[in-house]
Amino acid sequence: MLDMSVPAVAKLRRLLDSLPREALPDILTSIIRTSNQEKLQILDAVRLEERFKMTIPLLVRQIEGLKLLQKTRKPKQDDDKRVVAIRPNRRISHIPSTTEDEEEEEDHDDVVMLEKKIRTSSMSEQALKVCLKEIKRLKKMPQSMPEYALTRNYLELMVELPWNKSTKDRLEIRAARILLDNDHYAMEKLKKRVLEYLAVRQLKNNLKGPILCFVGPPGVGKTSVGRSIAKTLGREFHRIALGGVCDQSDIRGHRRTYVGSMPGRIINGLKTVGVNNPVFLLDEVDKLGKSLQGDPAAALLEVLDPEQNHSFTDHYLNVAFDLSQVLFIATANTTATIPPALLDRMEIIQVPGYTQEEKIEIAHRHLIPKQLEQHGLTPQQIQIPQVTTLDIITRYTREAGVRSLDRKLGAICRAVAVKVAEGQHKETKPDRAEVGEEDCKEHVTEDAKTESISDTADLALPPEMPILIDFHALKDILGPPMYEMEVSERLSQPGVAIGLAWTPLGGEIMFVEASRMDGEGQLTLTGQLGDVMKESAHLAISWLRSNAKRYQLTNASGSFDLLDNTDIHLHFPAGAVTKDGPSAGVTIVTCLASLFSGRLVCSDVAMTGEITLRGLVLPVGGIKDKVLAAHRAGLKRIIIPRRNEKDLEEIAVNVRQDLTFVMASCLDEVLNAAFDGGFAVKPRVERLNSKL
Repeated sequence: MLDMSVPAVAKLRRLLDSLPREALPDILTSIIRTSNQEKLQILDAVRLEERFKMTIPLLVRQIEGLKLLQKTRKPKQDDDKRVVAIRPNRRISHIPSTTEDEEEEEDHDDVVMLEKKIRTSSMSEQALKVCLKEIKRLKKMPQSMPEYALTRNYLELMVELPWNKSTKDRLEIRAARILLDNDHYAMEKLKKRVLEYLAVRQLKNNLKGPILCFVGPPGVGKTSVGRSIAKTLGREFHRIALGGVCDQSDIRGHRRTYVGSMPGRIINGLKTVGVNNPVFLLDEVDKLGKSLQGDPAAALLEVLDPEQNHSFTDHYLNVAFDLSQVLFIATANTTATIPPALLDRMEIIQVPGYTQEEKIEIAHRHLIPKQLEQHGLTPQQIQIPQVTTLDIITRYTREAGVRSLDRKLGAICRAVAVKVAEGQHKETKPDRAEVGEEDCKEHVTEDAKTESISDTADLALPPEMPILIDFHALKDILGPPMYEMEVSERLSQPGVAIGLAWTPLGGEIMFVEASRMDGEGQLTLTGQLGDVMKESAHLAISWLRSNAKRYQLTNASGSFDLLDNTDIHLHFPAGAVTKDGPSAGVTIVTCLASLFSGRLVCSDVAMTGEITLRGLVLPVGGIKDKVLAAHRAGLKRIIIPRRNEKDLEEIAVNVRQDLTFVMASCLDEVLNAAFDGGFAVKPRVERLNSKL
């Protein structure tokens, strides 16, 4: 600060009088804020007069700068305690026009604009009251405080949120049906539900958005159909990946008292899309974790409850926000890992795997055109017949969805792209055998001549268009087939039966193998089995022991006690895969009946069903996926519980026509259908009581 008071001037004069005249320029130069270059110039000067001439302008510049700053500054109470510094190596004419005070004025203008936006926004009364209170605190707060930036960021977020901004839905049902059919093949149940929502939306404008959950194996199009629904409705789309999320703050946000606090993914998504009625896709909701930071599945309860989400409170906002107009769509591979309370809030729509015919249609409608576009090919350059697509599906992929099929088609397109690129290169490249032939004839060796001839022969044969992909081309590109139909080979001896299993990846066929040996009557189970499956095995052996005489089942020594001096080993391949559930009960009974009777199970039969100790067959789940797995494996006859007959209506007609279904209500019917010629039951002979 420039002090022009009388005591200060007198003190400075006394100080100057006490200093030697020769040292005065050096002392003044050390006090003045200037650059090192100017200080060196003064030190280089030898004559005292010259040194004074160089020092005085620097001193005047310092004083003028202090005077200018003192005029522009606002008087404050603590002015005598503050020190104003001028940046070195900057003359008065080069002082920037934007000073600290001007920057403060600009910030003040920004705060005024922010307050204007808050007052003109359409936020709720509660949010407006909170924002006005925060803007009042912001005006009184110094910019140097860390809370200043936090409060300003909070207010800017509140202004940017779409409190009442929404998009208008497209409610033309016919156009929506065409759009859904063009984007996705099959999925009739899912499309029907979307069209129902559109129809009700036409009749009632303030309809709350439904909360749907698409459950199905990977690769069937759950995520992509969510994007198609948003496109059909004319709404914004936002995807939130929940796989591996184990902190509830990701959903509800952090409280502003924490350093680095931020809103949750729901509020951030609304800020991103800019409307209050988007389509939110909660991807992989079944893979939410849990940790010391809380349970995100519990945090979703408020978000996905139609009775509560109209006043969803994010911890960062600390005011209610209306989510009732948001269309939430969740995806999952299984409902087993979803908490019951969260599952109860969602409308479950099963998205099953595709049949072979559906995969062929999807490949030729969507996958092949997409791969051709990604690899720069045209239909005139490559031809993939439907027979080839069927070979890829049956021999190179074994899945419920179409992701592996898409990858195989991509590998084929890359191989064809190499052929096409080589052909174009060969057509444009000059013949090496003709270039410089006369000049180099004496220097070419015999090996070089041979190489030149072979290269010329290769260059002369560009590929013929279109390149046809047949079975031989598949073997060259994709290698030998990965999957073969080995069902008949594995059923070549007694003690083997085929069951049907359900996994989050879709249905699968499952072999059950049994063997017996001399022992002490023990039952050994291998194959990573759960408790329920082990109990099914014990149920099966108990039922067979109690009915051994009836079916004429004996052990190796001919005794009807099947475990008399006999050990039984049951194995469920593959051994590294964990298995559990009651649906393998009928398969275990059939496998053991084949072992003790010495008869082969029919090679084209698969079965599923739970058993009881009385020999009843109870219904099980996942019938459609299991039937599709049997159809993919080439099986022809399927034994299912009679009470599951209603589930066959969900299966495509062409699949049902290829298969024969046997409805069983007891194990007698299962055994009769599993063996050629039935399974004979010894008739009961009634005892005659003599009256003599």
